[in-house]
Amino acid sequence: MKVNEFMSKNVISVAPDTSIIEIARIMKNNNIGSVPVVKESKVIGIVTDRDIVLRDIAEGKDIKKVTAKDVMTTGVTTATPEMDIHEAAKIMSEKQVRRLPVVEKNNQIVGMLALGDIAVYSKLEDDAGEALSDISKPTNTMY
Repeated sequence: MKVNEFMSKNVISVAPDTSIIEIARIMKNNNIGSVPVVKESKVIGIVTDRDIVLRDIAEGKDIKKVTAKDVMTTGVTTATPEMDIHEAAKIMSEKQVRRLPVVEKNNQIVGMLALGDIAVYSKLEDDAGEALSDISKPTNTMY
């Protein structure tokens, strides 16, 4: 089974200069916890609800002035549409991420794969459970 069989194809993305307030509205209105940041149709980062809280609000920054590029995670781990779904689950587990942007070879985004997309299929429950277990392990980072 391939990633393209499980990924969401209607991806909502933002530009690097999109305000955090607008990103939060997008997340709320679409019931999502992350949005890829794209420039010229290429993924350059991702903003999660956690990024907004830890890199903006908790730092006391002026939310009216903060944009995606100020809080996004760069060096985003991605999947390809033709990647085996078990391999994608393994990547999520190893990298401790719940979502993978799915990109074509030119780094253009074509979908998003979430841990929940994998977990809904009984044949993949073990992969999803293992990934969630690894994702949930505490890191050495202290807050």
